[in-house]
Amino acid sequence: MSCCDETTARVPDTDMSRRSLFKGAAVIASVIPAARPARAQGRQIKLAYCSQLLCGPPYEVARSAGHFKNHGLDVQIVYARGGGAAMQALVGGAVDYAATALDVAIQAYANVNAGIRRFAVTGRLPLFAVVTAPKTADQIRSIKDLERRTVGVSALGNADHALTLYLLKQAGADAGRVQFATMGVNLLEALRQGQIDVGLVQEPALTLLRRSGGRVLVNAMDLEDAKHYLGGSFEFMGVAVRAKEIEQRRPEMVALTKALADALKGLRQMTGDQVIAAFPKEMTAGLDLKEFGEIIARHRDALYPETVNIDLDAAKRVEQSLIAGGLIKSGTSMSGLYDTSIVGG
Repeated sequence: MSCCDETTARVPDTDMSRRSLFKGAAVIASVIPAARPARAQGRQIKLAYCSQLLCGPPYEVARSAGHFKNHGLDVQIVYARGGGAAMQALVGGAVDYAATALDVAIQAYANVNAGIRRFAVTGRLPLFAVVTAPKTADQIRSIKDLERRTVGVSALGNADHALTLYLLKQAGADAGRVQFATMGVNLLEALRQGQIDVGLVQEPALTLLRRSGGRVLVNAMDLEDAKHYLGGSFEFMGVAVRAKEIEQRRPEMVALTKALADALKGLRQMTGDQVIAAFPKEMTAGLDLKEFGEIIARHRDALYPETVNIDLDAAKRVEQSLIAGGLIKSGTSMSGLYDTSIVGG
């Protein structure tokens, strides 16, 4: 079965702030297109993720290689406009599972008391690098140099903003002296044209900016940089479910973790071209597929863990970054967010 044969859906874009993330979730539920007839055995389940390409390989490989089906699951992947929208769809009942960055789950759990549990992990590093504009590369050589500079992030309160605040604190820099510009996810041209001094970028923007002369201050997609600047793995993508449904869904959740574990194992043996081929063609249209395949192959072993087990130490680092950024209160207990009983069940 080709990568485009499975059912897909898209959650419409949303301009809601993180603070109002969960308002109007019933509206989201009402606009997700109806599923096509199921092709696998059993009840169809919906799993949403943010549609960012480097977040997707474990889920797209699980789908396209038949790992979901092999474990008796009929999974419809729902492509949300960001992790916040995926989480909103979960809390509002529009989907059965949401795969998001951990910061999204933590803020939902801590700040709006969302009744969710995170039970499997598919990413162990943030998908960001801190990169200068080519014209400021000679002037900005460290995170401390960001004081009195303009730094582009996707939005205040998002993972890239939280990561920057944490890096500033670790470097002894005064975050109050940094000007943040909220620019959405596409910072490439703003950096290349020198409209901002520094930006938090993903791939392929990182590769293109390096080529244009930008200086990489921190590449969180690199394990060595993560160890140096973040203290080690920094738990990122993972799957959450509504807490009240865990007992009735437990066999399904166990099957889902096994399918994703198979996908992670298979992913480490695949070429970049094979990973790209796992995506629906609509998601890769317009990309330089050869270059993006090389990018995935380059980052694969660092970004994706060997198992779906939750790393509580890595999760704690994310919590600390959100506290440092003032995005959650110090002393907030996160113990109820994680369910480590599903993996291996």
